[in-house]
Amino acid sequence: MLKAFQDALVLLIHLDSAVLGIVWVSIQVSLTALLFGTLLGLPLGALLATEEFRWKKGVIITLNTLMGVPTVIVGVLVYLLLSRSGPLGAWGWLFTTKGMILAQILLTTPLIAALSRQILEDAWRIHRDAFLTLRLPRLATLKWLTWDCRFSLSIAILAGLARAISEVGAVMIVGGNIDHSTRTMTTAIALETSKGDLPLALALGMILLSIVLLANLFTFVIRQIAEHRYA
Repeated sequence: MLKAFQDALVLLIHLDSAVLGIVWVSIQVSLTALLFGTLLGLPLGALLATEEFRWKKGVIITLNTLMGVPTVIVGVLVYLLLSRSGPLGAWGWLFTTKGMILAQILLTTPLIAALSRQILEDAWRIHRDAFLTLRLPRLATLKWLTWDCRFSLSIAILAGLARAISEVGAVMIVGGNIDHSTRTMTTAIALETSKGDLPLALALGMILLSIVLLANLFTFVIRQIAEHRYA
């Protein structure tokens, strides 16, 4: 075990090309999915927080359910959509990073939407009368409400990042875990551990743990800023 850790540190110190390639695929896929998940999830969360319509409770329950859906189920569904006989087979996204990004978008969007809805709904209850008195256009109201909750919403976005970068089931199914193409940190860790290549698995695990740790540290700092701001 000690030798495996030593070899893993050597890979990190020498910036091994295989390690860097896998890390780059993971970051590229996860950040792209997070961007689209945020662009879709935040407006959906804001709409659910401030509007009243017939199927609102059903949509909220669906989002909360999708937050905890097993990732392999999402992977299978996206696989069926992108397969040759599927409705999106003509895109040719199966076993590509584009297909992996699509799968992760479906995972991050419900999470960001559900968390942002709760955050914005609490703020809407407090500021609703003030916004209605000012008679601002709906778009301007959502803009200022979102800006007022920016610190709390950033936590929801970071939660989406953690969901994306630590995911293994969906990207394994949709991406195929192809070397130098669709292999991410999580899928590589699973594969290399089964092959007995513990140094590479440990090196990738250290990087993944560092990324998650930095995200949590950033979340903590944001919470402190928000608490001092509203104290």
